[in-house]
Amino acid sequence: MVTGTAVKTHFWKMHGAGNDFVLFDDRNGSFPLADNLWRQRISRPHLGIGCDGIILLQHSDRADFRMRFFNPDGNEAEMCGNGLRCAARLAHDLNIAPAAMCVETMVGLRDAHVCNAAVTIGMGTVNDVRFDQTLHLCDMDIPYHFANTGVPHTVVQLDDVDTNIDPIKTLAPAIRLHADFAPQGTNVNFVRYDTNGTVQLRTYERGVESETLACGTGATAAAIVAARTHHSHAPVRVLTAGGYVLTVDFTAEQDTFTSVTLTGPAETVFEGDITYENCLV
Repeated sequence: MVTGTAVKTHFWKMHGAGNDFVLFDDRNGSFPLADNLWRQRISRPHLGIGCDGIILLQHSDRADFRMRFFNPDGNEAEMCGNGLRCAARLAHDLNIAPAAMCVETMVGLRDAHVCNAAVTIGMGTVNDVRFDQTLHLCDMDIPYHFANTGVPHTVVQLDDVDTNIDPIKTLAPAIRLHADFAPQGTNVNFVRYDTNGTVQLRTYERGVESETLACGTGATAAAIVAARTHHSHAPVRVLTAGGYVLTVDFTAEQDTFTSVTLTGPAETVFEGDITYENCLV
């Protein structure tokens, strides 16, 4: 039901390599999970705080804490690599968890380690991969690779990835909703493989429905594809659209990638209070 009670809630605005999030300490379970529209409002630039996702730090009986992640469309997602790194940073800063911690997520328990400015998280084993695929889209045949790194990612090579914005605006939305990826859809990554081994990355994120400055699960997918198709050696450096470098390490055996880790910066931008006016209880 709806009450007239206004509840003030503290939040932290953080970013992981330019991927920005609004985080709440919800260990007491007071966050209004039933209100999808409020999550959308928080996420919207200009009208809300603005972010690529909302993260709740909740109580866990299995780990130091539980992370729940919601896209700007209000829907819950299984995993967010940069989000998990920010959650680990905040949990350590609030003395919720030690520097080396365990986090419960929808895709299982994940280790995280805070070390100075960097945060490293375990991404588990990645074996849901498909290489050298072709997507039929209108009158085009688009070569792509696929890796599920907690959420589904399509990887498309694009030589002018750093200057060409047309694919992000036109091609990415069509790939994201293509029938081959139904019903959940896919995140879309455009990559360029540099001769020094660095992977340049731009990501169109499902649930954000736009390009973001970084994507941790996308960087992981791009690094895995680089190892398989361009013989890149771990650790792989991934240069994000925001100019930050994410480092992906792993052990590869054929099409199975184990001990996958993601390392990069995670920092607090500001914190404040937001008032929830019409509480759904």
